[in-house]
Amino acid sequence: SSEIYGDPDPSAVPTPETYHGFVSSVGPRACYDESKRLAETIATIYHEQFKMPVKIVRPFNVFGPGMSHNDRRVLPMFTYMLLNKKPIPVHGDGHQTRTFCYITDAIDGFFRVLLKGQPGQAYNIGNADNEISMRELAAMVTKLDGNGASYELIPYPANYPGGEPQRRCPDISKAKADLAFAPQTALADGIARFMTWCRNDPHYKNGLAL
Repeated sequence: SSEIYGDPDPSAVPTPETYHGFVSSVGPRACYDESKRLAETIATIYHEQFKMPVKIVRPFNVFGPGMSHNDRRVLPMFTYMLLNKKPIPVHGDGHQTRTFCYITDAIDGFFRVLLKGQPGQAYNIGNADNEISMRELAAMVTKLDGNGASYELIPYPANYPGGEPQRRCPDISKAKADLAFAPQTALADGIARFMTWCRNDPHYKNGLAL
């Protein structure tokens, strides 16, 4: 997972696989970040000690049809609120950024790692061309809806874990060079496809609580 990088130093964005991460082992997000890092450590040990042909994928914000309306990821949450005629909530000042990889591109990348990747190696799989702030993302989603939706800046809730990464963008040059991986889906096109699917999913339409 890209979570293994934690909140990377600005000098390490876009973030390559060689970056070792900036993660607190005792912070409020530690249980999530460190679990991903531990999984990679165990997998690498099995490769080194037992020659298991382990290959590691680090996805960056994969999205698309099939995502649950209440899984707390940003695009399902934004779309759910929009379809239920509620303002889209953007935490803080909305300047934190992410990149998003549409599911078809991500699956292509996953299979390329599985079939062509080198055992014991990690590969970033994502789209490095669409780094966008959460405020800009909310504006894009409302524009794509075209029904007068709006967004609002809100404080982080008291139970929101601190240490949120301020930027998240992959360096995918290794996957491009070794696997000929090249995402094809523009962010706006992927979101439009996702929103079309959501409009036909009853969990997004009937006002079920998040």
